[in-house]
Amino acid sequence: MFENHWHNFETTRASSPKNGAHGGSSGMKVDRPVQVANIKSSSFKSRLTPSHSSGSALRRSSPASFASKDGDGVPGRVRVAVRLRPRNAEELAADADFADCVELQPELKRLKLRKNNWDSDTYEFDEVLTEFASQKRVYEVVAKPVVESVLDGYNGTVMAYGQTGTGKTFTLGRLGEQDTADRGIMVRSMEDILAEISPETDSVSVSYLQLYMEALQDLLNPANDNIPIVEDPKIGDVSLPRATLVEIRDQQSFVELLRIGETHRIAANTKLNTESSRSHAILMVHVKRSFMGGDNIYSNENGDISHLAKPLKPLVRKSKLVVVDLAGSERIHKSGSEGHMLEEAKSINLSLSALGKCINALAENSAHVPIRDSKLTRLLRDSFGGTARTSLIVTIGPSPRHRGETTSTILFGQRAMKVENMLKIKEEFDYKSLSRRLEVQLDKLIAENERQQKAFEDEVERINIEAENRVSEVERSFADALEKERLKCQMDYMESVKQLEEKLVLNQQQRDFDVFTDSNCIGQGPGLSAAEELVELKKLLEKEIKLRKVAEEEVKICKRQQGQDRQSEAGGSVEVLKLHKILENEAHQKKKLEEEIIILRSQLLQLTFEADQMKRYLDGGGSGNAYTGLDSSMSPFRHPQLKDAVNGQKASIATLFEQVGLQKILALLESDDANVRIHAVKVVANLAAEEANQKKIVEAGGLTSLLVLLRSFEDETVRRVAAGAIANLAMNEANQELIMAEGGISLLSMTAADAEDPQTLRMVAGAIANLCGNDKLRMKLKSEGGIKALLGIVRCGHPDVLSQVARGIANFAKCESRASTQGTNSSRSLLIEDGALPWIVQNANDEAAPIRRHIELALCHLAQHEVNAKDMISGGALWELVRISRDCSREDIRSLARRTLISSPTFRSELRRLRIEY
Repeated sequence: MFENHWHNFETTRASSPKNGAHGGSSGMKVDRPVQVANIKSSSFKSRLTPSHSSGSALRRSSPASFASKDGDGVPGRVRVAVRLRPRNAEELAADADFADCVELQPELKRLKLRKNNWDSDTYEFDEVLTEFASQKRVYEVVAKPVVESVLDGYNGTVMAYGQTGTGKTFTLGRLGEQDTADRGIMVRSMEDILAEISPETDSVSVSYLQLYMEALQDLLNPANDNIPIVEDPKIGDVSLPRATLVEIRDQQSFVELLRIGETHRIAANTKLNTESSRSHAILMVHVKRSFMGGDNIYSNENGDISHLAKPLKPLVRKSKLVVVDLAGSERIHKSGSEGHMLEEAKSINLSLSALGKCINALAENSAHVPIRDSKLTRLLRDSFGGTARTSLIVTIGPSPRHRGETTSTILFGQRAMKVENMLKIKEEFDYKSLSRRLEVQLDKLIAENERQQKAFEDEVERINIEAENRVSEVERSFADALEKERLKCQMDYMESVKQLEEKLVLNQQQRDFDVFTDSNCIGQGPGLSAAEELVELKKLLEKEIKLRKVAEEEVKICKRQQGQDRQSEAGGSVEVLKLHKILENEAHQKKKLEEEIIILRSQLLQLTFEADQMKRYLDGGGSGNAYTGLDSSMSPFRHPQLKDAVNGQKASIATLFEQVGLQKILALLESDDANVRIHAVKVVANLAAEEANQKKIVEAGGLTSLLVLLRSFEDETVRRVAAGAIANLAMNEANQELIMAEGGISLLSMTAADAEDPQTLRMVAGAIANLCGNDKLRMKLKSEGGIKALLGIVRCGHPDVLSQVARGIANFAKCESRASTQGTNSSRSLLIEDGALPWIVQNANDEAAPIRRHIELALCHLAQHEVNAKDMISGGALWELVRISRDCSREDIRSLARRTLISSPTFRSELRRLRIEY
């Protein structure tokens, strides 16, 4: 059974699929890393990767300590295995009288190639696989270490090389549908990958291509042919943006993709193989794994763990497995190729020859590696001399008739063993995962705050109701007691008065009677009854006095009771006042919570935006930016690659705008808390990036608030972001006049003079540059020092700052040129009066393209006004105009410079005097 499979090694195309690539190689360089050891093919032990010395006191205890966070890598040599195909039926019949030209010694990992009956050459490999080696063993010794490295975050390559018909496709692409033991490296690799990854956090996607006649074609979409190879000039990354990329969820779908790709692969019948591959097949498997990691933990030489560990953070590792089934090398007189097949054979041999030259150059430490000689070498630049872990399996046949091809294949493998790669992990901070986690945490905090707020409001309401009830009850009790006491005192008083009146009447009657009696008894001596009555009256009077005192005491007691009742009422009022104070404190705390929620929302918005920015930075290789929350093609702090990212933030900004309200956000600009103020000005800057919000911000007093911040705060972050927001508002012509009317150019000039931070100067220069584009503001800009402030900013020397200065000068020169053409300006340029010409001439040929382009435009616009010609000639600007008319990379600027030189009589006269042809 096994020998039947080997006999059909290259003839089973319908069940031998491949896949192509989308995405680039991560780190191949033409100048490859320095080799750790110069390895000879005669000694296998000398080719082992040398161990790292442990000379430092601290060493990393994590096995992934050589991850590429700090840019370092681990050397790893290309491992090469050789596999011998058994004789097929044709060779058994034709070579029956001849011994095999190859003798294997697998236990010594050696191979002997017989020259004749008495002489042979011996070669050593990392693995020597006999004709009886199973597909499982081939996978385990050749590809499994590479697959494990890919799962750990490294790039990996498995490639098969050899003469046509020696079993490359059988080794790599066999599906094993009839016999699972025949499964090749492609199928087994995907089985191991799917078994190790987590479907919730990890992802696997594949592409499948063929390189046919130096044209890269998509095997999963045949209509997609001649796919371009895109290279990053900075890091050497290679990508295939037009290739089909399919996400894999299970093994069955992967096998089906392989089957579809194999049906589209080009094959032909030759004398050496009935199904000979006429193209190189390339399968690329992209693996993305997420995990929680942190800074590595260090341990000292005694094994003690150092306290240098930091909290875990979400990380993403992106790796790629490349499986390459090369088309077989062949000799034309043996394969019998002719016509179109002959052209195919030439193309195959040329690409294999280019691959061999690259490997030779890398093995010999050559200063130049001819990577660009073939698309095959460009695609494999990361596999040889790059950052990938690479395994090569060379397949040979036993027949002495093909001794020359077998020798060439063995020597190719020997040279490949000398190539040293520098393995690196591509590990990134998972901004999206952190953003999602913070968003969930924010939602939980908001919900918890709402629950606490509701509970607090319910508790306050309960306390208020209880206090009101208690106060009402006390008031009712006090009123009832007071009324009862009043009625009682009143009744007692009335009764006492009544008794006194009755006694007074009786006394009056008794006196009248006594007077009458006395008048009738004159001369009879003193009456005893009158004395007795006087004594009795005294007693009554004393009794009344006592009763009156008792009544007064009772009145005092009533008054004291009334005072106590009033004190009780006052105590209830104090309790109410305490409750009101508690309510005021809670209201203040609620206000602080609202401010914190606004800050959290702004932080979430900022973090989401920075995640998209970093993603595009990593995918596109672009440079970062200090603050990119503002939008406009004229904005000084808006990178072109962030346009899509900012558009993606419009919904989030609108949501924040609706939930919080503009007035609340603007009110936070005056907060005493510095952090609140910084976050508030960032939110306003983000809102100002949207044209729809600018009018609302200006009407609500946002422009005035930003100018106040620029005037009164020395915090660099506040000034930088405030200047950026003003620059965004300055893109609107109506806002430009408001900025000038409120003294904005003076404030920007003062900020430009005081600031040292390049990012702050870039924002200020961008704002002034936007104002320079308004025809109505030219004279005011000049009089208020705007041009001099712009020229003063060049002291920073930062390219981004100089680019904004050059843009402002170009805008101002264009306005002057337009005014001159319309006949509204006939005087000398204000730029020249303020001394801008020497700087313009000095930087007209700057290396940075944006600076050079703006200055070239400024020179052309200045030269269109004839009154400036003499100053430009004396300042050396004429030579720059001549250079621009000849060498400028942009045709429109070149044409404008030529027209300007031709139309100016002064320039023409000077050119004739200098004998310069124009």
